[in-house]
Amino acid sequence: MEITQSSSGDIGQILSLYDAATALQASKNMTQWPKIDRSIIQGEISEGRQWKMVHQGQIVCVWVVLFTRQLEDPQIWGERSNQPSVFIHRIANHPQFRGRGLVGDIVDWAKGLYSGGSIQFIRLDTVGHNEGLIKVYTSHGFTLLDPVELEDTTGLPSHYNDGKVYLFEIELDGSSELDA
Repeated sequence: MEITQSSSGDIGQILSLYDAATALQASKNMTQWPKIDRSIIQGEISEGRQWKMVHQGQIVCVWVVLFTRQLEDPQIWGERSNQPSVFIHRIANHPQFRGRGLVGDIVDWAKGLYSGGSIQFIRLDTVGHNEGLIKVYTSHGFTLLDPVELEDTTGLPSHYNDGKVYLFEIELDGSSELDA
């Protein structure tokens, strides 16, 4: 597997993976992501925050990163939003590659990139209680923090209105000069 930043030529495939993820969420009666607009993906690519995992020329997984100073959702993380962190958002696997431990590959990638610098945590969140997803994240080293009930979802994607938000983090050793 190869991990690289996504390019504008990937947008169609990225949107397809997000549509597949949303369809899976719907089939399992889970909180669903809102429709992701092409311009959002383009902006993330332009900012170097949209990543992809490729296997034999095929995109098998995508995700977005944010850093503490870019954090758009401090109402989710509260006081923790000031701790130097990389936040992983919108992990979406190709349907044929689900269940293959790709979250572990993302964790290994993030640890390799951000350990030994100023980044203290790898973090992610999910809306609604999803025992399967909780097991996936905790099996790859994330600690499940207390879920939070958001009082103010102004400016957040609509799915944050659908229930408690479950927060996960991995504490890193040291810090990195690559921390955007």
